[in-house]
Amino acid sequence: KVLYCGICHSDLHSIKNEWGNSKYPLVPGHEIVGKVTEVGSKVTRFKVGDRVGVGCMVGACHSCHNCANNLENYCPKVMFTYNSTYYDGTPTYGGYSDTMVANQHFVVLIPENLLLAASAPLLCAGITVYSPLKYFELDKPGLHVGVVGLGGLGHVAVKFAKAFGVKVTVISTSPWKKKEAIEQLGADSFLVSQDSDQMQAATGTMDGIIDTVSAVHPLLPLIGLLKFQGKLVMVGVPDKPLELPVYPLLVGRKIVTGSCIGGMKETQEMIDFAAKNNIAADIEVISMDYVNTAMDRLAKADIRYRFVIDIGNTLKPEDCAP
Repeated sequence: KVLYCGICHSDLHSIKNEWGNSKYPLVPGHEIVGKVTEVGSKVTRFKVGDRVGVGCMVGACHSCHNCANNLENYCPKVMFTYNSTYYDGTPTYGGYSDTMVANQHFVVLIPENLLLAASAPLLCAGITVYSPLKYFELDKPGLHVGVVGLGGLGHVAVKFAKAFGVKVTVISTSPWKKKEAIEQLGADSFLVSQDSDQMQAATGTMDGIIDTVSAVHPLLPLIGLLKFQGKLVMVGVPDKPLELPVYPLLVGRKIVTGSCIGGMKETQEMIDFAAKNNIAADIEVISMDYVNTAMDRLAKADIRYRFVIDIGNTLKPEDCAP
């Protein structure tokens, strides 16, 4: 039974077909948490009553190199939670619904000490930033990591990075976010990306940057913030190509790379790490009938920092009628 579902920026992109791949009718939602109400005869990992979550994937081939290495998210045949085609040829539908049936391989257990609603965004936003911090070794105490954009992904990136013991600088176009970045989220410093003096003073100071922005933005200033051999990791998905200046990469042996969510083993690891370190998303819980308004607000970045739909209490059976 679905109890809560986060609203990801991907949902907005998909609803509007901004990536050009949406298949309608489309039911969004891939930050899904709830309780197990029924299990199949071959299910061994879960029992009725367990607190569980389903993130961005519900299927993969299980036979390729990536699947064999717990990287189902990079499987060429990965099946996303919505807007994909399942094994039996039917469309996959997401978590803006009252029930969800999923293969146990793609379900994670939510520890008891995590608030269910606030853990929902971790299943997309959380793993999206946790995985690159780990893979690109930006999780070592003493390193300096920048986080571009203080939204749904960015605010969770700050929390995970601080839990790893690294120095965190938030890079944002919004000066007014400085107070909440430092006082509420625990960032060490804050840069206004459009302030050339601030950016110049921070040149060459960062070991890595997690760029969460899903709008078109210049990369050159960010590349300039990196140390020699620094890494700029893209996790946001702008709907138009970005301009990539090559010369600064050559002279600093710098890397611009990307990362897409994480495998199921790592997703469970991330949830367990979050529980151990008291990490959860900052959320605004909404009713199902507020979703359209929430989408309008999300498009204007008017949310601190993630909408979560209270499915269990506000989705009525008649809302699900064909």
